[in-house]
Amino acid sequence: MIRTKAQKQEMVTALATRLRRATTVYVTDFTGLDVAKLTQLRRRLRQAGTEFLVVKNTLARRALGDAQVEGGGGLESHLAGPTGLVLAGADPAAAAKVLADFAREFEKPAIKVGLVDGRAVTPDQVKRLASLPTRVELLAQLGGALQAPMAGLVGALNGVLMNMAGALEALRNQRSSGAAS
Repeated sequence: MIRTKAQKQEMVTALATRLRRATTVYVTDFTGLDVAKLTQLRRRLRQAGTEFLVVKNTLARRALGDAQVEGGGGLESHLAGPTGLVLAGADPAAAAKVLADFAREFEKPAIKVGLVDGRAVTPDQVKRLASLPTRVELLAQLGGALQAPMAGLVGALNGVLMNMAGALEALRNQRSSGAAS
């Protein structure tokens, strides 16, 4: 489909807006994925709260320039061949997990480069990011670590209280048996 200059500018503006909102961007090469698998990848990424866009490289370069994405200059050199952009929000690990799991399952898409909070990341770093626990799991671990000392203190105080109750019961039994004799 042939697009007019105005349509292309509109697409660049829309992409620039999305890039400004995204704190994490992964550039992927989706060569070898058919439409069904690409739809499946999009669905999984959407469930993780991210979006997958297939873009023309020239339009993506213009959008990165318009959006003035911090560290975006590192992405421009990787915009060659079939390019898919994964735009993620606050949780870069969730999108990385979906990409890594999908790549393990279907051997595609290849991650070219990423941008996390203005820093360029290599494909190996994206894979390491994917192996981290999710944000929810990390918060649960933190909560458990904070709760453990308090639970120990409650247990110790409960033990002291039980010992005191046992000692008072023994004293009462001793006095009642002494009064009965």
